[in-house]
Amino acid sequence: MRAYRWAERRELGELADRRPGGRPMHGLLDDEVAEIVALYHEWGEVDRSHRKLAHRGSYTNRVWVAPSTVRRVLAAQGLHLHAPPRPGRSVRKPFPDWVDYRPNCIWIYDTTHFTKAKVAVTVVEDLVSRKWIADIVSAEETSNQIEIVFTDALADEGLLALVEARADGLVDPTVDDDSRPILLAVSDNGPQMTSGSNREFMALCAIAQHFGRPGTPTDQAWIESFFGHLKIENPHLLAIEDPAVLRAELDSFGRSTTGSGCTPASATSPPTTSTRAGAPPSARPGRRGSRRPASDVSPTIDRSAQQHRPGDPAMLSNRIRISIAKSETRQAQLLAVSPAAAG
Repeated sequence: MRAYRWAERRELGELADRRPGGRPMHGLLDDEVAEIVALYHEWGEVDRSHRKLAHRGSYTNRVWVAPSTVRRVLAAQGLHLHAPPRPGRSVRKPFPDWVDYRPNCIWIYDTTHFTKAKVAVTVVEDLVSRKWIADIVSAEETSNQIEIVFTDALADEGLLALVEARADGLVDPTVDDDSRPILLAVSDNGPQMTSGSNREFMALCAIAQHFGRPGTPTDQAWIESFFGHLKIENPHLLAIEDPAVLRAELDSFGRSTTGSGCTPASATSPPTTSTRAGAPPSARPGRRGSRRPASDVSPTIDRSAQQHRPGDPAMLSNRIRISIAKSETRQAQLLAVSPAAAG
C-alpha cells in the first residue's frame, strides 16, 4: 500500500516532505479559542489559575479543554495570568510594657493530644523558669479544662490570695484592663482560648491574655518545645491507651522543666531552681500533691478556712471538675456497654 501511495504522489509531483501537523479531529476550533480568551478577560483576575479557568469553562458549559490547553492558547495570544500578591511578613505582637521577665509573671499554656488514649493534655508552663506548673488530662477541649488547670496552677503557686484580693473590687469581665493583672497568659488562637467564657474567667482572676499570630506556632515556641521534649524523651506515653494510666504516668514525673535551653530574657532573671534529673529531690519543684520545701514557694493557703464567695475561681473549678468527671464516667459506661450490645 505504501508503494502505491508513493507511485500516486510521484505522478502528482508530491514526493517532497509535507509540513507537519494537519487538521486533527480533536483540534481546537476558532470559537473554542475565542471562549478561552473571553474566560481570561472575565475571570482571569479572580481565578488567577489555568486550572481554575479550565474548570470554570466546563461547569459554565462554555468550553471543555484541559488546563494545559488554556495555558497554551493564552501564551499564543500573549496573555498571562498573574499570581496573587504574597502577604507581607507579619511581626509578632510584643508583650505589654508592664510584664517583667521573672517567674510567675508570664505563663504559657497549650493543649497536646495522645491519640492512643483518645485524650488531650492541657499544660501550664512558666515561660521564664520553664517550670511545669499544672496539667489536666481530659477527653474534651473546652474552656472548662482551662479554668480547672489555671485554678490548680494559681493554688500551687500561692497566687489565689492575690486573685481574691482583686475580686473584692468591681470588675467588668467584658472589658480588658491592663492596670490590674497579676500575670500574663500566652496561648495560641484555639477556640477554647478565645472563647467568651475563658475571657470572663481570666478577667475574674485578673489574668491578662496574649495571643500569638494565627498559623504561626513559633509564637508559642516555649510550650511547643516542651511538648516535643515530653513525647520524644518519653515515647511510652504515646502507646498508652488507658487515660487513667496516662494520668498516673504524668503524675509520676516531677513538676519540672521537660524542655531544654533558656530564653535570652531568662538569662537576666534571678536564678531558678535546678530541674536536672541528677539534682537532689529538694531542689526540684514538686507536682500537685507532693511535699515541697517551705523555702521553695510562697506560703500555701488553707483552703478549708476560705470563705468561698459566688463566682470564686476555686468553687467554679470544683463544680466544673465534678461535671467533667460525671461526663467521662458516663462515656466509659457507654463504651463498655457497646461491645456487649454488638455481641
